[in-house]
Amino acid sequence: MNCDKIQERFADYLTGDIDEQSRREVQDHIAACASCRAEIEDLTAVWAKLGVLPEEQPSGELRHRFYAMLEDYKGQVEGAGTVSRRARVLSNWREWFTFRRPSFAASFSAFLLMLGLGTGWLVSGGGGNSARLSSLQREAQDMRQTAAQSLLTQPSASDRLQGISYSTAVRSPNTKTLAALVSTLNSDPSPNVRLAAVEALYLFRNQPGVKESLVESLAAQSSPLVQVALIDLLVEIREQRASEALKTLIKNEKLDPDVKKLAEQGIKQLI
Repeated sequence: MNCDKIQERFADYLTGDIDEQSRREVQDHIAACASCRAEIEDLTAVWAKLGVLPEEQPSGELRHRFYAMLEDYKGQVEGAGTVSRRARVLSNWREWFTFRRPSFAASFSAFLLMLGLGTGWLVSGGGGNSARLSSLQREAQDMRQTAAQSLLTQPSASDRLQGISYSTAVRSPNTKTLAALVSTLNSDPSPNVRLAAVEALYLFRNQPGVKESLVESLAAQSSPLVQVALIDLLVEIREQRASEALKTLIKNEKLDPDVKKLAEQGIKQLI
């Protein structure tokens, strides 16, 4: 199959919306084709880094309308509540409050958007709101991490990619988020998800234990694409401890020749 037809499948391949035979055909092709391999690596990197794009900050003139809307909504909720309605909500909340339901995923995204807007308005309000601003920022970080950790456990590859995207928007990830990313890198069945995890962990390379986890992950990888991504990352950050891991990798008789060559070059650069 030629490169053009393979590249037409890249979008479905990255989201996991592809049958097993087509997935294998794409993997076989990119393992042998350097240009297509580079193309899908770039696409995966873009996917993983979407979450770090800066949020647009609203102008200060919208602040008044925001609080007016908030008060109006509060009044509607207080006036419309009934005992029977509350009973129905309480009986169904566990089913609704899950990232497996599209309705909750959409609502959560809307919440993050409103939280970001609220943060922007508080910033425009001056130093007197610094405590409230810090509280909102912490809440946003916690919600992103909760979302990331939950999505990384979902059966859909596209959901797991979205979880990685959420994690990249976190400034200081906690140990659970980092552990979830490392686990995804080492054991996720999708090479594309593992590639995205490499990109996310690159952003957090200075967090405790991350560099060590990246070095150790080399031995757990069988996909040439992921091996190449890890080697490039470790060489770029000048992680000296990767030299021994690369030497061990080279001894693998089943190692792809291109990966072996890159590993040998990496060792020379790290010496």
